Amino acid sequence: MHQPPIPHIDAEDPEIAGLIHDEARRQHDKFRMIPSENYVSLAVLEAVGTVLTNKYSEGYPGRRYYEGQQLIDPLETIAIERAKSLFGAEHANVQPYSGSPANLAVYLAFAKPGDTVMGLSLPMGGHLTHGAAPTIGGKWLRPVQYGVRRDTGRIDLDEVRDIALRERPKIIFCGGTALPRTVDFPGFAAIAKEVGAVLAADIAHIAGLIAGGAHPSPVGHAPVITTTTHKTLRGPRGAMIMTDAEHASAIDKAVFPGLQGGPHNHTTAGIAVALREAAQPSFRDYAAQVVKNAIALAAALQERGYDLVSGGTDNHLLLVDLASKGIAGKPAAKALDRAGMELNFNTVPYDQRKPFDPSGIRLGTPALTTRGLTEVHMPQLAAWMDEAITAAAKDDEAPLDRIAAEIRDLLSAYPIPGWSD
Repeated sequence: MHQPPIPHIDAEDPEIAGLIHDEARRQHDKFRMIPSENYVSLAVLEAVGTVLTNKYSEGYPGRRYYEGQQLIDPLETIAIERAKSLFGAEHANVQPYSGSPANLAVYLAFAKPGDTVMGLSLPMGGHLTHGAAPTIGGKWLRPVQYGVRRDTGRIDLDEVRDIALRERPKIIFCGGTALPRTVDFPGFAAIAKEVGAVLAADIAHIAGLIAGGAHPSPVGHAPVITTTTHKTLRGPRGAMIMTDAEHASAIDKAVFPGLQGGPHNHTTAGIAVALREAAQPSFRDYAAQVVKNAIALAAALQERGYDLVSGGTDNHLLLVDLASKGIAGKPAAKALDRAGMELNFNTVPYDQRKPFDPSGIRLGTPALTTRGLTEVHMPQLAAWMDEAITAAAKDDEAPLDRIAAEIRDLLSAYPIPGWSD
C-alpha cells in the first residue's frame, strides 16, 4: 500500500485510493527509467501533504499581500538559502510552479514580443520551451535554433557561435531534455558575451548531478539558471530560478506578479527538505552512482548492437536509435513497459519518422539508482531490454510477461519510499 498511509482517502474515496495504491505498487514493480522521473523520500512526501497547502502567500518574504505569513516567510527563506548554498548562487527564486513557467519567466524578464531568442531545437534534444514553434516562446518571440552534428550527435559550438553572430539573440538557452553529453557552460558563456545575450542554463535534468558534483556547474558562467526540483534532484514537482545579483530583480518581477499569483507553499516545503537531503554526503555518492550506472548500461547495450546517439553518455541519460533493430521507438517502448521497464519513445537527431512515432527511445538511471541498484545490475537490465525489443520486433508477446515477473523478483529486494506490502 501507499506510504505514508492514506486512511482518510481509503475511507472517503476508495476509487481514488485504489488508483493511488495501484500506482505505488506499479512504481515498485518496474524498472522506472524515464530520465525525468525519480523517487522522493518519505520526508518530501510528507512535506507536500501538509496543511501548508491551505495558505495563500502572494508576494515574497517580508513583502506579502495576505496576512498570516509569520511561518510561511521563514519557510520560503529557508528554501531560498538552501538553494543558494547548495549551488553557490547569489540569488534564488523557489516559486515557479514547474520548469516551463520558469523558462517563460526568463523570456518575460529579458525579452519583448518579437525579440530573437536562441535554443537547442526540440528534435535535437532541446525542450519545448527553448523556442519550439507550438509554444508561447515560439509564437510571441522569434526563435532561432541550433542542433547537433550529424556525425557525432554533439553540439558544435562553432555552429552555435555562427548562428548567434548572425541572429544576435537577446537570450541563449543551453541545456536540454535528451542531451546525453556534458554541457559546455564556459563555451556558451563566451558566445553569449560576444553577442550581448543573456545566457540561461536549463539544468532541469542535471541539477542533482551538479549538486552532487557529478557534472560541471553553470554558476559563474550563466547569469540565469532554471531547473525543476524533481528529476535527478529528487524533490517534489516544482522549479527554481537562480541568478547572479544583477539579474535577480528582473526574474523576481517576472515570476510574481508577471506570471503567477500565490506560490504553492506545500511544494516549497518539499523543495526545502529535498535541498537539505541533497546537501548530505550520501547525495554525492548517489549522483556519482547515477552516472556510473548510465555508463555501464550504455556499454552493455552497445555490446548488444544498439546505436546510442553521441556514442554513449556523460550523465544520467541515454538516447537510443532503434532504426537498425527493425522497430520504431513507440512499439518498443510499449513492449518494454509491459515487460517491466518504463521509459519513453523519443525523436533522435535527424529522425526520418514523425515525433509521435519516432525512431528512438530515451532512458535514464536516476530512479533505479535511488533504489540501490549499481553497475553490476546493468548487463542484466540490457539483456532484458534486448530480449523484449527483439520479441516486439517479431510481434512475439510471449516473453514479455515472463521478463516482467523476473524483474519484479529482482526489485523486491530494493524497496522504494512510498510503497510497502
